[in-house]
Amino acid sequence: MDLLALADFTLVARHGGFGRAARATSRPKATLSRRVAELEAALDLRLFERGPREVKLTEEGRALFARAGLLITELEETAAAIASGGERPRGRLRISAPLLFSQTAMGKLAAGFALQYPDVRLEVTTDDRLVDMVEEGYDLVIRVNPAPDESLVGRIFLHDRLVVAANPAFPRPTDDRAVPVVVRGTADRSTTWDVQTPEGPARIAVDPVLRLSSLMMVRDAVLAGVGAARLPVSLVSRDLAKGTLVEWGDVEGPDIALWTLYPSKRLLSARVSAFLDYLKNAFPQGTPDELAAYVDT
Repeated sequence: MDLLALADFTLVARHGGFGRAARATSRPKATLSRRVAELEAALDLRLFERGPREVKLTEEGRALFARAGLLITELEETAAAIASGGERPRGRLRISAPLLFSQTAMGKLAAGFALQYPDVRLEVTTDDRLVDMVEEGYDLVIRVNPAPDESLVGRIFLHDRLVVAANPAFPRPTDDRAVPVVVRGTADRSTTWDVQTPEGPARIAVDPVLRLSSLMMVRDAVLAGVGAARLPVSLVSRDLAKGTLVEWGDVEGPDIALWTLYPSKRLLSARVSAFLDYLKNAFPQGTPDELAAYVDT
């Protein structure tokens, strides 16, 4: 296989088209097109679907880019490190992170990482949807309790837990009547919440009176006294300490686990490795209290 043709294929795939790749690298578009066509002929595979205005990776193209893209990047970084006389991480690092973690912790994390690694150009986008790491060009994603994915490698770096919290003036449940609550999103149709209290397990009948799209909005509504809500302890620890919110109990069920996911462990880039180490240093124990303390500082 022609490695130069393979490198040009990954270049076009990374930039999302022949024209974009040509402009970004000052390479002739015709040369890139010819090289990719030669690679397709050698492999007897169509790697791109070519439309009048855009090109899109085929299924085979995505599979090749997932492996070859990491290999070419690793080779480029190794050559750059040798040429510069060191192995300091450099280049662009694209990360996708969930909304709440981005709002509470990611800005501080990104700033600290940028100061420690000035040669890395960090780009963080906020998205709760399941992104396609290969097609959308992400090096690493952070997700909450992700579904298993054989194409990705992952590790847990933080835990959190849910508590039922309410304004102190909001009446606690004393009977089976439904309690007004605030929930996130429209999919939650629960009529009861199971909680663990100091007195033991309890079941709270609930009546969702307000549905909001983010947990920050839910917290603000609870502070205003609209109703109770299930909220991450890291988000409300300061409110609980000040007494502006009170806790009714821990929500029964699995803890919240924050994962870092990336395409390959064997070919992990220096940039991704550095960010993983930075997260580990920021949250050495990975506990809810550690996250809460980090958010509050």
